[in-house]
Amino acid sequence: MISSFTLHPQAMSSFAAWRMLNAAMDFASSSMKSMAHRRLLTCSASSSRLVLHPPDLVQWVRREGGFVHPKLRIANQGSDGLGVSSLSEIPAGADLITLPSHIPLRFQHSDEPDERDSVLTQLSGKIPEELWIMRLGLRLLQERATVNSFWWPYISNLPETYSVPIFFSGEDMKNLQYIPLVYQVNKRCSFLLKFEKEVKTILETVETKHHPFGGQDVNASSLGWAMSAVSSRAFCLHGEVLSNGQKRDIHMLLPFIDMCNHSFQPNAKIVQEQEKGSSKMSVKVVAETQIAQNSPILLNYGCLSNDLFLLDYGFVIPSNPFDHVELKYDGILLDAAGIAAGLSSPSFSSPTQWQKEILCQLNLLGDGAITKVNLGGSGVIDGRLLAALRVLLASNKEIVQNLDLDTLMTLSQKAPLGISIEIAALRIIIALCVVALEHFPTKIMQDESILKGNISTSMQLAVQFRMQKKLMIVDVMRKLSHRIKILSKEKSAA
Repeated sequence: MISSFTLHPQAMSSFAAWRMLNAAMDFASSSMKSMAHRRLLTCSASSSRLVLHPPDLVQWVRREGGFVHPKLRIANQGSDGLGVSSLSEIPAGADLITLPSHIPLRFQHSDEPDERDSVLTQLSGKIPEELWIMRLGLRLLQERATVNSFWWPYISNLPETYSVPIFFSGEDMKNLQYIPLVYQVNKRCSFLLKFEKEVKTILETVETKHHPFGGQDVNASSLGWAMSAVSSRAFCLHGEVLSNGQKRDIHMLLPFIDMCNHSFQPNAKIVQEQEKGSSKMSVKVVAETQIAQNSPILLNYGCLSNDLFLLDYGFVIPSNPFDHVELKYDGILLDAAGIAAGLSSPSFSSPTQWQKEILCQLNLLGDGAITKVNLGGSGVIDGRLLAALRVLLASNKEIVQNLDLDTLMTLSQKAPLGISIEIAALRIIIALCVVALEHFPTKIMQDESILKGNISTSMQLAVQFRMQKKLMIVDVMRKLSHRIKILSKEKSAA
């Protein structure tokens, strides 16, 4: 939100959490070295994957009844890291990868759970629904700790570290310069530290033979690794077909498939098929287009903002068409923006009764109102903000009330309440953009200069993130200015 773009004391408390996470990681590395007979929950820092020479993932998938197109390989894709690519041309419509239902890793893996699963279920009950990634993360940790785990060929190929912000230093968190994301990271860090204590409390009375992690200590570092692995790799798909014909959606990890990187213009897609004579579902990746030689296999992870891409996946998309900045709908702020836009006496902070009624319909006013609005994204302007400005600038109650909310919320070639009101509304939004830019301590040119230097990966991501936010705001201003220019010509012609 605009009033919270700079760091405040609440956000600063999260930096202590990150320091504790780093300390926990260092402590775990040193204390587990003597436990060579176990599959450790800590990282050796010896390779980019959990083990130096992991088993061949493609061979494992094929051995377990899956299919991997003979022209596919795992290859380094530069800044995108390891990914799946083609050895030679593959035609559109070809099956690329098929996983039978027993290969994906789910939270529930057995129809007859044992005591270890019961303890895991007890731990999962402490996790809020919005952090479902930690539930699946617990299963991942359980299998990582299990000697001779069926999924070890997959798990051993996972990265030993992740570039998501929960592992950023305090300085790099400041470098984000965007409190809505800092808040989300702080929330996850706080949860990990609290959940670590709850896990230790529950596990201290569990017998070793019933211990879901083989008696190993589980700390904030290992929990953070598991959460990051799941957030960056999990898919929500149909688990099975129920007796009533409905398909139950569950979250799962898809070995090998989850090595396909992201694109908003993917060349492949995921499809599911019911296995013959069973309620189970197999998972396929199918080529949507012809795939050229040495091309990466790309899936669309979703129409997400850079906040979510960085928070969950650890990367930033340049010129992301779905990126946006959050603002708080506030009458006083709008009054200030109105003055900056050239209005002599704006009164957004004191709407009339009929205007209040429409603001309530837009859920910007009243009990339970959601005052967070966005600039950017596929619609350029949050429809509720645009509708509110149009209504507050209007004086004719009857004309406004004759329009439905969808019309008031849509940015189109037609100005529903007249060109003068439309131009004024757009100028106010441009003024809000200026305010948003001014809340970033650095300018775009400074960010570009920093990125040319020798900086850490986390600092590079933080600077890329904030720079893309600023570029997105500038793009919104450019689009709105172009729209104002067209409207002004129409007004002059009239």
